[in-house]
Amino acid sequence: MGSARTTPRASHLKDTVGTGENSTGLLSYASLVDGKNVPSDRWVYVVDSDALLDDAFTSLTLKRKLESGRLAPEELPGGSIVGRVARADRETVSQAVEAASRATGEWNAFPLEERLDRFGALLHRRLAEKADRTIEILLREGHPLALARWQVSGALECFGPESLAFYRSQMLQESQHGERRISVRRRPDGVVCLNPPQNAPLSSALLGVTAMMAGNSLVVRAPRSAPLGVMYVLHEVVAPVLQELGAPGGTLNVVCGDPAPVLSAWLDSPLVDDIMYFGSSEAGMRFQERCVASGKKPILELAGNDAVVVWKDADLEYAAEALTESFYGSGQLCMIPNQVLAHPDVTERLVALLAEKAREVRGGSVRDEGVLLTPVLRNEKFFACLDDALAHGAELVCGGHAMQADGTRDTAGIFLEPTVVLVRGMAEAREIQAVRHETFFPLLPVIAAEPAPDTVLLERFVDFVNSNPYGLRNSVWARDPEVVDHFVTRITKGGLLKVNDSHIGFLPGLPTHGGTGLTGGVYGEANYPILRTSHIQGVSVSAGGIRPRDAVFGAWQAMRRNEAETETAVE
Repeated sequence: MGSARTTPRASHLKDTVGTGENSTGLLSYASLVDGKNVPSDRWVYVVDSDALLDDAFTSLTLKRKLESGRLAPEELPGGSIVGRVARADRETVSQAVEAASRATGEWNAFPLEERLDRFGALLHRRLAEKADRTIEILLREGHPLALARWQVSGALECFGPESLAFYRSQMLQESQHGERRISVRRRPDGVVCLNPPQNAPLSSALLGVTAMMAGNSLVVRAPRSAPLGVMYVLHEVVAPVLQELGAPGGTLNVVCGDPAPVLSAWLDSPLVDDIMYFGSSEAGMRFQERCVASGKKPILELAGNDAVVVWKDADLEYAAEALTESFYGSGQLCMIPNQVLAHPDVTERLVALLAEKAREVRGGSVRDEGVLLTPVLRNEKFFACLDDALAHGAELVCGGHAMQADGTRDTAGIFLEPTVVLVRGMAEAREIQAVRHETFFPLLPVIAAEPAPDTVLLERFVDFVNSNPYGLRNSVWARDPEVVDHFVTRITKGGLLKVNDSHIGFLPGLPTHGGTGLTGGVYGEANYPILRTSHIQGVSVSAGGIRPRDAVFGAWQAMRRNEAETETAVE
C-alpha cells in the first residue's frame, strides 16, 4: 500500500552539493546539512597513500601541522596531501540531526516505488557511472586497487535489480481477504545515525543508504582517519540522486568529527531513533547498553572471527585460494576468514597449498595490480598474538615477520608477512587467542581435527562452528551432497553461510554484514539496514465497511459454516 502522494515536490537539495575541488587544488568537502554545504575553519587532511609509504613520519607530521593551523594549505608542498574534509563542530552535528528529523515525515510519504525502486535503480546507474572515480578516491585514501574494485563491486550488487527486488518483497506483502485488503508492511524508525568503521567506511556508508529506502532520514559521521571516500560517495553519488527524486534536503546529512562527542550528541538527542555502530565487540557491547538506556535502537556491526570448514573431498586448490582472503587488507576487514577447521585427511596438503599461495600476497603501492596488503603502523599486538599461539603449541607454517614494501624482512617494516599457524587438535584450540578472538591481522590459524570417523567429525565440526561466540559469516568446502546438506542444515551461527565459494565475495540479495553473538549484539541478525531500521505494521482496509460483530467472530462463524456444509454433503 502506498501513499496517495504521487508527485514529489521540487528538491530542497542545493546545486552546491559535491563540487569537490577548491582553490587550494585539494579535493575538498564541507559538511552536508539540510542539502547545503556547511564550511568550517577546521579541516581534516588526507595523506596520499604513496607518500605515507615513502615517508610515513614526514607525511603525518605535515598532516598534524595543517590540522593544528601551524601550516596554511597554500604553503603545502605538492603531492603528499590529496584532500581535506571540514571538521564539524557540535552545532553542525546538532543541525544535521534536526534537519534529518524535519525531513523524515516528507521523505516517508514518498511512495515505495520512488524511495526504493527508483532510488535504488538511479543509485546503481550513478555508481556504475562513477565507478572509476570512486576507485581513484579509494586509492588516494590508501585502499589497494584490488580491494577498491571489491568495494565497488559490492556496492553494485547491493543496489542491483535482484537485491532491490528482495528488499521490496520484505517491505510490503499484500493479499485480499474477502472485502478487506490486507498488507504487512515495514515502517521507518525515523532518524538513523551511522558511524562507519575506518577500515572500509565508503562501503559501510553505502550499506547505510539502504536505511533511507525504508523511509528513514540518515546522518553519517565520516571517520576522521578516512573521511574522503565517505564524503565523495555521499556528496557526489547519493545526494544528486536524492536531488533528482525531489527528496527533502535533510534526508541525507554528512559530518566529520571525533567519534566520542558525535556519538554522545546522538545518544543525548531526543530526535535520534537508531544508531548503526561499527567497532570491536568489547566497545560495541558497552555502546549497546548506552543506546538502550537512551531509548535508541542499537544496530551493531562488530568483530567477525569467521570460520571456514574444509572437508576431505574439498577442491583444495580453490579452498586455499579462498583462505588467502584472510590476508586482504592485512587482515583488517571484519568479513574475512579468521580460522580454518580442516579434515585430518587433507590438513597437510591444504596447509602446503595455503603457504604457497600466502607467499604470493604482497604489499606495495596501492596502485599496483596484485597488491593486497596494507601498512600496519603498530604491529606489537600481532607479535603478541603470534607468540601466544606458539606458546600454546601451534606450529609456524609461514610468515611471522615485519617487512618492507619489496618483501624484505625488516623489524621496522610497515607491512606484515601473511602468517599461517597450524594448531593440532580441536579440543584445546580455543585456548589460543588467535582462535578465540578476531585478530584483525594477517594471521590465520588452521586447526587440524583429531582423527575420527566421518560421522563423528561432522558433528564435532558443526558443534565447533556453532559454539563460536562470534557469528558474522562462515563457509564450507565440500563436494559430497549429503555432507553439504548436513552443514547447511545444522550450522545456525552467523548471518551468512557460503559453500564452495569466495568467503568475501558479494552476491545479490544476500547480506554483506550482520551476525549473531558478539558480532551483532542482542539484536543481531543478517544486516539488511532497510529491515533493521524499520518495524512491522499490519494494515487492513475495507472499502465499504464490515459489521464489527462479523469481524470479531469471523473465523468462528466460518468454521461453523464449514461444519454445516460438510454435514449436509455427507447426508
